[in-house]
Amino acid sequence: MNIKRSIVLRVRIIFILIALATAAIPMRIATIQFDEGDKWRQKAETINFQYREVPATRGNIYAGDGSLLATSLPFYRLAMDPTIAKSERYNAGIDSLSRFLSSYYKDKSASAYKRLITDARRDNKRYIVLNRKQVGYQDMQKMSQWPIFRDGRLGGGVLFEKVEKRYRPFNSLASRTVGFLNENEYGAGIEYSFNEYLRGQDGKALFQRLAGGVWKPVFDAEDIKPEDGYDVLTTLDVNIQDVAEKALLRQLISRDAAFGSVIVMEVKTGQIKAIANLQKNKGSATYGENYNYAIGDQGNTEPGSTFKLLSMLALLEENKVSLEEKIETGTGSHRFYNQTMRDAKNGGFGTITIREAFEKSSNVAISKLVDEHFGSSPSKFMAYIEKTGLSEPFGFQLAGEGKPFFKKPGAKDWYGTSLPWISIGYESKVNPIHTLALYNAVANDGVMVKPYIVQAIAKGNRVEKQFGTEKIRNRIASQKTIKQLQELLIGVVDRGTAKNIANADYKIAGKTGTAQKIVDGRYTQKYYTSFAGYFPADRPKYSMIVVIDSPTGFAAYGGDVSAPVFKEIADRIYALDIELNPSSAAEILRADASGSQLPVVKAGRGEEIYQVLEVLGIKSNPVQTEEWVQAVAQSDKVQWKVNNTEQATVPDVSGLPLRDALFILENKGINVSYRGKGLVISQSIDAGTKLSPNSTINLVLG
Repeated sequence: MNIKRSIVLRVRIIFILIALATAAIPMRIATIQFDEGDKWRQKAETINFQYREVPATRGNIYAGDGSLLATSLPFYRLAMDPTIAKSERYNAGIDSLSRFLSSYYKDKSASAYKRLITDARRDNKRYIVLNRKQVGYQDMQKMSQWPIFRDGRLGGGVLFEKVEKRYRPFNSLASRTVGFLNENEYGAGIEYSFNEYLRGQDGKALFQRLAGGVWKPVFDAEDIKPEDGYDVLTTLDVNIQDVAEKALLRQLISRDAAFGSVIVMEVKTGQIKAIANLQKNKGSATYGENYNYAIGDQGNTEPGSTFKLLSMLALLEENKVSLEEKIETGTGSHRFYNQTMRDAKNGGFGTITIREAFEKSSNVAISKLVDEHFGSSPSKFMAYIEKTGLSEPFGFQLAGEGKPFFKKPGAKDWYGTSLPWISIGYESKVNPIHTLALYNAVANDGVMVKPYIVQAIAKGNRVEKQFGTEKIRNRIASQKTIKQLQELLIGVVDRGTAKNIANADYKIAGKTGTAQKIVDGRYTQKYYTSFAGYFPADRPKYSMIVVIDSPTGFAAYGGDVSAPVFKEIADRIYALDIELNPSSAAEILRADASGSQLPVVKAGRGEEIYQVLEVLGIKSNPVQTEEWVQAVAQSDKVQWKVNNTEQATVPDVSGLPLRDALFILENKGINVSYRGKGLVISQSIDAGTKLSPNSTINLVLG
């Protein structure tokens, strides 16, 4: 009996609890609906509707002549609100629209697209992505005319969601200098360094969250439109940049080198016209632009003999030496404390003048002179490094500039051998742009200007910020010293370690550099080779430095490896720069027997000649990029005869400069001998003759 009562009591208690819980549910619903309704409605809106950022269109990056280096192109993802279109419009257009979608994307049948859209419309889905493949602006315009879509967003429910992509018209040209920016806004080059201006101001728009976590844009009066970014106008010259990259790449491949850099700068202004950096890709024989060695900290290295220019500056400025003074180099070695300084030439140079010591790049001579005249006061020598502005970063416009390193007299790492070794470019670190600035200052009659690569920030025709020539030092040395340094640099090319690049058309001034590389704390037989200088030497317009690291093969010195690249680039710049050549068309043209005016260079690479004639205003027909052509006079216009060099016959090289003739003939396996100067006027083997193995052709130039 007691058990029965206990069970009944428990059942009654459970029943009462259930009844109370049941009564509480409507009470809670009423409370939420009426007392807390505003709170939860606001919460729902916060969850399902948000103001989200709308990215601004990124600004463009331009070369100095207005050529587009980087821009943002709009691409679109196609989405749709299938519930918008009215039934009559929808039923009339859905079959055609489905066929258009299937034909364009080629990923689904027309019936599959129709089913996707119709099912979403039936289920009252307000947003579906029809295809995630992004389409260009032109295709977007065409799609806008498809059935249903032609009624627009409000009438047909079509949604073109814009996604911007960075595009470079010149592909990899100056890729590291133009740079990049990742999703975390970290990167390199101009894209990163000038991101504050390029990125613009993002806007805000109302978005609705739909099933699946998809956010659909909703028109709202309070939307904030994004402000497009500013454009960046650089000082780069796309033609010089292209020439620099190609010349550097050829030598890197030829010498199987680790990496190389080139900087070309305008002497008077400090404007950078080209920066090329190419590094061997890991596990490959190819090269890519992965780091800016010309500017960055990883490019900081012992410069080698190019630093001897600073040593000569200090010696001459202190009136310690004269260029014709003799110095004994002996058999090419000299002992400084516990270390031996050696010259590159076996057996040494014997007794030579200081001028010859610089031209031949004698380590023994330069280090002996500096140790003799500054050994008791090394701080005085090191002060010249500060005087020339080489001891600190320039504050270059691109982020990541390397900081030069020089030992300080009296410091723990300063030894008796430090000064002699520093004097020839060891036990110190500078990057190529610092070395170039020193040589540029000598070319600029002692005025050191700050290198710069961005000349303006603008939007449309409105310039927000402008950059110009900035002097780092009004004078790095006396006028007398500068003139002597200019003489020395010309002598290096005329008679010294770079005589292999002497040019009959214009003079080059510069200095070779070769520094042994340190690996695991020891100097090795790997070299850091360089050539720094300027041209034309008598009226300098451009300065340049070429650096090639760890070249392989015989004679891996600056004069053999880097100097030829300098000359190749300088030759192309000189040929294309009208200011460096005769200023009037009358001087550039000459009359043939018929009285027609023809270019002096009557044959050559079609693209190059066409560019020159275009600048001069001479009429001519366009030619294919890779064609070798000859000029044919026709009234007041130049016609071109294509010279087909691909056939297995002796090509016609008449009218060509020697350099081009050698290039064509030697690539055919023909040995060449020549006499005279100027253009080819005759060849010993007639054009069109069948090629014979190891044949020799004699050219006459005039």
